[in-house]
Amino acid sequence: MMRCLVLGLALSLAAVAQAQAAGSELTLDQALAAAQAEHPELAVHQAQVDLAGVDLAQAQGLDDLRLGLEGSLRTGRNPLTDDRFEPDHQLRFNLRKPLWDSGRQALREDAARLESEGRLGQLMDARQQRRLDVMQRFFEVLQADLAYTAANEFMAASYVAWDKARDRHSLGEVSGVDLADQEARYQDTLMKRNRALRTSREARARLAAAMNRPGQLPAALKVPDLKTNERHLPDMDGLLALLKSRNPRLQAQNMLVQAAYKRRDAVGVEYAPSLELEAELAAYSRDSYTRDNARAGLNFVWPLYHPGQKDARQAREVAQARLLQAQYDHLLLELGQALLETREEILFLRSTARRVAEAAIHSSELNLERARAEYELEMKTNLGNSMAETQAAALRRQEVEYRLALAWARLEALLGIPPGSPVMVEGKEP
Repeated sequence: MMRCLVLGLALSLAAVAQAQAAGSELTLDQALAAAQAEHPELAVHQAQVDLAGVDLAQAQGLDDLRLGLEGSLRTGRNPLTDDRFEPDHQLRFNLRKPLWDSGRQALREDAARLESEGRLGQLMDARQQRRLDVMQRFFEVLQADLAYTAANEFMAASYVAWDKARDRHSLGEVSGVDLADQEARYQDTLMKRNRALRTSREARARLAAAMNRPGQLPAALKVPDLKTNERHLPDMDGLLALLKSRNPRLQAQNMLVQAAYKRRDAVGVEYAPSLELEAELAAYSRDSYTRDNARAGLNFVWPLYHPGQKDARQAREVAQARLLQAQYDHLLLELGQALLETREEILFLRSTARRVAEAAIHSSELNLERARAEYELEMKTNLGNSMAETQAAALRRQEVEYRLALAWARLEALLGIPPGSPVMVEGKEP
């Protein structure tokens, strides 16, 4: 009777705790929404986006109308005033407007816009990576909880066996050696159970940190519905084409390369001719034939001598563009390999790992039914072990589904498609 009570209590503790926390369960959607909130990693990319936006605004204002006010209070003398000091105060209101700059402003604006779009693409990719990290941590908590449930049931079954051995030892039916062996097995399962509990807590801490809520460990998680695991998986050629055209990291890097070449071209025309309109209103305390109270005109500027400056600055931008292009090529190789491995993982999980897990579930359920029948007939007392093995098989099946969901999420991030959407190739679903 004591063994039955202990076993029943151990097997029901987890269910009771889950029922009490049902009202505060954290869903996967809630966790993923937190991934889009403020986070130090996202703040770095957001700062780069802001800096690029400032550079763009500055480039757009290069041909803006410029107004200036200049005044001076001074005195001076010359032969026309009998070498006497007389006031020579001035107040000037100046207007300048660039009219033509050989395309300099347009090139700078194009370069800044490409840089801004590239930084924004990097921010989008960072958000996707945050989403993947939170999803992985969420599934790790669910797996840790299942592992703890299985370890707890193994521990309960081992305790029952040890308790039974103590009863038989008191009757002289079991030797002290066998009793010590049973106790050692119980202590081993207890250690594994406590280790699983620690792993569960650590997994919750990692999830809280990924959600940028350190110290706020979620009590209970709701098992998600992973219907999107059953989507169609296109061939590798179609996926690779999508990767090259839609991957946010590749697109961002390509924009940075183009921005560098635009900056090179802008340097080339920086020493080209330019034309600007200038108008001025002025007031003077001393009249002079060389001073105008109002004037307007066109200024033509053409830098003719700049030894080595233009070539050096252009060479620097070319070198920067080549560096960015090399990084793009390397990134393409890395992402192509990641795409291949992700596709192969999806195929393996769906075709092999899932079947193995289902077979284990089926076998454990049959063993559990037999153990229950034997337990009722008092033929054997291994019901606890059979129930624990059923939990272990369930853990294995859920692990496959979680890995599959993560693989699909990585594929979505690689292809730059919305989460849960069909993978479209050439405008249609294969």
